[in-house]
Amino acid sequence: MTLPNLKSYYIKKAHSLSKRENIDEEILKEEQLIEASKKDLGQFEYLYNKYYESIFRYVYHRTGDEDETADIVSKVFINAMNALDKYECRGLPFGAWLFRIASNETKKYFRGSKTMVLCIDEQKLAELWNCGQVEDESDKVRIIEKLIEHLNEEEIVILQLKYFEDKNFKEIALLLNKKESAVKMKMYRALNKLKSMYDKIDPLDK
Repeated sequence: MTLPNLKSYYIKKAHSLSKRENIDEEILKEEQLIEASKKDLGQFEYLYNKYYESIFRYVYHRTGDEDETADIVSKVFINAMNALDKYECRGLPFGAWLFRIASNETKKYFRGSKTMVLCIDEQKLAELWNCGQVEDESDKVRIIEKLIEHLNEEEIVILQLKYFEDKNFKEIALLLNKKESAVKMKMYRALNKLKSMYDKIDPLDK
């Protein structure tokens, strides 16, 4: 019987713990800044700078318009600062709460006659799923873009947050006000739906 490499195991374990500790330390730092910001909004600058780009990217992926996105993101942070006194720390990054506000503001934007779009980075889109034997990256992107159009809004949002915004299931669950198990199930169903639709495509169209 071959014994495991214990040295390698403990090094990996230590690295894993170190990463978890870094995350916890960052959340603790955010919580301290939030409490300080409740007394002095000037302390909010660090959180604003930390999350502005990711919130902007999330909204832009839905609108496809930089000016409209800038207006929406401004409302997101104004709302966040106005509601800061009501914010409760739940052991999650502050960004999860901001994404929830951003999601609500984006929905308000599309309540009119505006058409929702999906703007996704091609490189990350190609990494979403390995389309069978399709080797050409541009063909892969074209196929996935076409198939994603057949997903419902919630499925698209979950895939976007998970694969293009690098959110974990716990953060996505908070953002969508759902259980983690429900988010996981919907994501896997969405991926299976994409694969099922791909299998039905005429080989000549792939």
